[in-house]
Amino acid sequence: MDATRIIAVRHGETAWNVDTRIQGHLDIPLNDTGLWQARQLGLALAGEPVGAIYASDLQRAHATAQAVAETTGAPLTPEPGLRERSFGELQGRTFAEIEAELPEQARRWRKRDPHFAPEGGESLTALRARIAATVQRLAARHCGELVVMVAHGGVLDVLYRLATGQELQAPRTWQLTNAAINRLLWTPDGLTLVGWADTQHLDQASRDETLT
Repeated sequence: MDATRIIAVRHGETAWNVDTRIQGHLDIPLNDTGLWQARQLGLALAGEPVGAIYASDLQRAHATAQAVAETTGAPLTPEPGLRERSFGELQGRTFAEIEAELPEQARRWRKRDPHFAPEGGESLTALRARIAATVQRLAARHCGELVVMVAHGGVLDVLYRLATGQELQAPRTWQLTNAAINRLLWTPDGLTLVGWADTQHLDQASRDETLT
């Protein structure tokens, strides 16, 4: 069976990213920087033979994916299975507020307790199971093709761990940059890493040229 090539992307920047405010399943739009990042991403992928685009149904991911659909002509399908981790009662709070108001939850979160789920939210183990199943289901439809999946920081973190064999508790040493290009291969045996955190399309020189 031919491998499925995957370009995985975290959505463009939002105001809540800047504020370090937890978004989770809350539907926060892109800010001006995020809209620019989405356009640059679309231009960067314009020459890629993209067969399909799947995006989290939250608007920050869907708007980022729409920019890719416009330049590649590939069909865009909303996919709730690519949503960010649900953070339950932590959603809408900043990191500092969580530390001050819910110190025990903050401690378990910092330690990456894989079984910790905020009230009304998801554990890391549940998130990993959801993302692994979603990617397998989507990638199996497109053997031998290239697909783009636009999602969220927590989703990209899981994809990196699945592709490299990193445990959920392992400290993160890789970047999860908004609108960066990350490349993976999928076969029925799982994911492998091809390239990560390509941000050439987002460099400052490119931005200055675009904005003048």
